[in-house]
Amino acid sequence: MRLRTLTVATATFLALGLACPAAAAATPTQSRTSYGRSHYTFAVIGDIPYGAEQVASFPRVVDQINADPAVALVNHLGDIKNGSTECSDAYFGQIRSDFDGFADPLVYTPGDNEWTDCHRPNNGGYNPLERLTAIRGVFFDRPGTSLGQHPVRLASQTRSGYPENVRYRRGGVSFALPHIVGSNNGLAPWTGQDTATPEQTAEVLGRTAAAIELIRDGFESARRHHDRAVVVMTQADMFDPTVTNPEYTDYYAFTPIVRALAEEATDFRGEVYLINGDSHVYNSDRPLSSTSPWPAFYGLARPVEKLQRITVDGSDNNNDYLRISVGRGKRHVLSWTRVPYAS
Repeated sequence: MRLRTLTVATATFLALGLACPAAAAATPTQSRTSYGRSHYTFAVIGDIPYGAEQVASFPRVVDQINADPAVALVNHLGDIKNGSTECSDAYFGQIRSDFDGFADPLVYTPGDNEWTDCHRPNNGGYNPLERLTAIRGVFFDRPGTSLGQHPVRLASQTRSGYPENVRYRRGGVSFALPHIVGSNNGLAPWTGQDTATPEQTAEVLGRTAAAIELIRDGFESARRHHDRAVVVMTQADMFDPTVTNPEYTDYYAFTPIVRALAEEATDFRGEVYLINGDSHVYNSDRPLSSTSPWPAFYGLARPVEKLQRITVDGSDNNNDYLRISVGRGKRHVLSWTRVPYAS
């Protein structure tokens, strides 16, 4: 890989992010209820709605998922808008209203388009940290519960300032949704800047530590309850298969997260799944296997063959939602299919 000169902020992030990464995060509020059935189905969407046409049709997407009798819960992997439209309060309110239309519980993790990238002039030239506060106020106004018409309790990091970081258990599977976004997890320089600002770096450091804490707590809970699998869901694609020669400066902020995930997955006896959006094209692979370039890129001592990754369709390629069944596969805990949207 090609290394560029590191800024002071970058070096600080690496030094703090790789040394005792969970230390800065408080223990989340505990709500470890398992919702009973060992066989159930949930839906996953992400990078939707993108642009005026998808915004107009998004209520029909909600209606279609509501009409799916198999689906008991929905997860949205972030990016509730495209990267070239305004990050306005009015738009956030509109999407929250759409989210409230889900008949099943909806668990949402933010993406970079709705706050990290809002510094762009065509996004309104906002301060991204102010937009993050707005996102938390609009979508996480009921800490420790999901969205949707029939909300369920979630374990959250509200007490430590990260209400969007949530976990839940259902039917012997542990789920964790850490707030991890594209744009180098939020460290891509803002408009007019050559490097990350001190305020930007501080936000990423704190959020990264909290995300790692959430992941570790999810695995710890799974071990204690003898769960069959752990599922981690993020917006960011930390292993984009379309990037053949990744730039260090585009991915280094994910390093402590990837290392923590690899460590926990290696020590867990059950199956481990990562579900993400961000790169917009459906994909199923094992990004930390011995045949992948990513273990070496992130400096892992050994590959992690067991990590199964799924990427959902999104953006202009958003033609379907992912329907994932738990406990019905013959060989694995999860099985899934892509369900086309009605025309």
